[in-house]
Amino acid sequence: MRSLRDGAARAIRAADLDLKADLAQEAARRWSERRLSLRSPLDTPVPSRPGRPEKPELIPPQRVPRRALTTLRGRIALLHAIAHIELNAVDLALDIVARFATERVPNSFFDGWMRVAFEEAKHFRLVRNRLRDLGADYGDLPAHDGLWQAAHDTRNDLTARLAVVPLILEARGLDVTPALQEKMRQSGDDASAAVLDIIYEDEKGHVAVGAKWFRFLCAREGKDPARAFQDLVRANFRGPLKAPFNDVARAEAGLTPSFYRSMTASVNI
Repeated sequence: MRSLRDGAARAIRAADLDLKADLAQEAARRWSERRLSLRSPLDTPVPSRPGRPEKPELIPPQRVPRRALTTLRGRIALLHAIAHIELNAVDLALDIVARFATERVPNSFFDGWMRVAFEEAKHFRLVRNRLRDLGADYGDLPAHDGLWQAAHDTRNDLTARLAVVPLILEARGLDVTPALQEKMRQSGDDASAAVLDIIYEDEKGHVAVGAKWFRFLCAREGKDPARAFQDLVRANFRGPLKAPFNDVARAEAGLTPSFYRSMTASVNI
């Protein structure tokens, strides 16, 4: 890889998921050791869509089946959905690095997002390995493409990307994961719950990275962060923000209720 932007773009482009995770983590390691420049004239172009294997089949979100976690099939379906989310999260973190490598931000911005990319690749591998323990694999079930749509919709605006991806999509994980952890344990699947424990703790840090840099950009532009967030959500996010909210975990990450509480019924559907 010629630079951080090149390494990130190559990882996004990779359709082999083991290779994608390897490239993401190797780029993160080289960048943290300052063995890569941020960009070079010969960088791989940032792809408009990430590389993917033939499976899973991508279908509309409303067609993705839901199953009870009390059954093995239900737990596999949940883990498959989480694996799909984590895979998209790898590409989303890489895309914010590669696509916005010319943005006027400190190098510590890229430090934070490459740590996120490294950890999302770790999460994908953990969940995929757990699926394999249960006799399944990623790709066995259909999935939806809604997460990447958020990247496409905010491809030209870094502040909008930060509002939508970490401060809505990743923050939603903080809301729903504790109940999933508990349900896994109630079903006797402590191994899957332990994987969710790791993801939950890491995701607090990922939301914090988003909140830090969103506030940074708002301060530079002289904008109130909560009001700017609300304006960007109305303009760039499809659908309402869903309660209940994990206010404590969100606040730990720097996302206070002033950002989102008034948005639950005011976002255009």
